[in-house]
Amino acid sequence: MTPAVTAAVLLAAVTHASWNAIAHRITDKLLGFTLIGGGGALIGLAMIPFTSFPTAGAWPYLFASAAVHIAYYVLLMQSFRLGDFGQAYPIARGTAPLVVTVLAAVFAHEIPDGWAAAGVGVSCAGLTGVALWGLRGRRPDWAAIGAALATGLTIAGYTVLDGLGVRASGSSFGYIAWLMAVQGVVIPAYAAYRRRGELLARLRPFALLGLLGSALSVAAYALVLWAQTRAELAPIAALRESSIIVGAAIGAVFFKEQFGLPRIAAAGLVVVGIGLMLHAG
Repeated sequence: MTPAVTAAVLLAAVTHASWNAIAHRITDKLLGFTLIGGGGALIGLAMIPFTSFPTAGAWPYLFASAAVHIAYYVLLMQSFRLGDFGQAYPIARGTAPLVVTVLAAVFAHEIPDGWAAAGVGVSCAGLTGVALWGLRGRRPDWAAIGAALATGLTIAGYTVLDGLGVRASGSSFGYIAWLMAVQGVVIPAYAAYRRRGELLARLRPFALLGLLGSALSVAAYALVLWAQTRAELAPIAALRESSIIVGAAIGAVFFKEQFGLPRIAAAGLVVVGIGLMLHAG
C-alpha cells in the first residue's frame, strides 16, 4: 500500500460515496440507475479507442463481473428504496471487506499478514458500528438490512473478479472501459422496455445530475482497478470502504439523517484500521 495507491483508493472512496448519494437523491431509482449505467456505458465506449484491448484471459472475469454488477445495481436500488442512505450504504459497503479477505485468500492466494489482518478486522468493526448505530430503540427493518447485506455480497464478488481480471488484462483502463460498456447497457435497456414511450421525458429533469453520477462512478472504479494491479485485494477493499464515513456524513448533511457521537467513535476505529493496513504496506 504505497502512498500513491492509498491516495487513489481514498479518492475513490469519496467519489464512490458521492455517486451513491446522487443515486439516492433521484427519487425514481430506475431512472437514476438508468442515467448512471447508461452514462457509464457512453464513457466506456468513448475510452475504448484510446485504451489497449484486454487480453483473452481477462474476458471470463469481465463478463462474470458484468453479471454480478447488474445484480449489485438491482440490489442497491432495492436497498435505497427500503432504507436510509446513511444506514443502507454503510451496511452494503461494510459487508464486503471481510468477504473479500476470504475470497482473495482462496482464489488469489493472498494471505494477509498480521498487521493487514488486524487492520481489516478493526476497520470492519468500525464500519459495522457506523452501519448499525441508530437501530437501538426502534425495530430493525429486516427487509432493508437483508437487501443491503445481499448488496455487500455482490460487492465482494465483483471486487475479487475484477481484481483477477484487471491483472490478467494487461491494461487497467482498457478493462474498465470494456466493463463499463458491457454492463452499462442492461439497466437502460430494461428501463426502455418498462417505460417505453415516456423514458426520455422522465429522464430529462434528472439528466445532468445522473450523468454527473455516472462520471463519478467510472472515476471511482477506475481508481480502484488501477490500485488492484499494485496491491493486495483485501486491504484495498477495506480502505475503499472508508467511503462509509463520507456516506454517513452526506446522509447527515444532505438528507438530514442523524450521525451522532457513536458513529464518530466508530469512524475513529476505521481510521485506526487504515493505519494498521498502511503499516503492513
